[in-house]
Amino acid sequence: MIKFEQSITKSTTASFDVDPQCGFTPLCPNELPIEQGHLIAHELNTQAQFASYRIVSKDCHPAQAPWIANSLDEIMTPVIGDYPNLDIKWPAHCIVGTKGNALIPGLPDENDYDFVVEKGMDPLKHPYGACYHDLAENDSTGIITWLLSKKIKTIIVGGLATDFCVKTTVLQLCRAGFQVIVNLAACRGVAEESTQLACQEMQQAGAIVITDSKALEL
Repeated sequence: MIKFEQSITKSTTASFDVDPQCGFTPLCPNELPIEQGHLIAHELNTQAQFASYRIVSKDCHPAQAPWIANSLDEIMTPVIGDYPNLDIKWPAHCIVGTKGNALIPGLPDENDYDFVVEKGMDPLKHPYGACYHDLAENDSTGIITWLLSKKIKTIIVGGLATDFCVKTTVLQLCRAGFQVIVNLAACRGVAEESTQLACQEMQQAGAIVITDSKALEL
């Protein structure tokens, strides 16, 4: 890991909770349960103490969509058809109105966040990153513009999953010119190998990867 050797300025720092939802944890075993995904709230809350603004993103999926797998065999297979904003199939997860859509226990109420990104509502779009609604990254969620309006320079990121939505969000934020710090203690990944590759990719894009929020202390 890259050692974080700089001090951050709280007034120009935001904390970003990426998709910390029950649907990505063992609390919803029939969705996309990531091991220990429900245990990151404390570290997300801790990293937020170093920031002036706190953001959360949520998958808000419909109950029916072409990307929803109808069997275990279909999971992670290509979506067939003319769907430019869909890539592979996933189990139904984080459906609006269900437990899977809710934030994990221990996090603030959604109304207490400074900005809530809701994504994945369109059945024909299944984005991973929190900055755009589409895979081509043409349809903004508005979060980059909002961060710039608040004069944010540094963003501390945690959430689920390290190797999918966290990675894509981090890469999007790096391309937008922010200094991005990835707090691994506030993340959990789908698989060890893909998580390691994600960390490498994020670092290559300019992100700083830290073990936990203690690295942020002066």
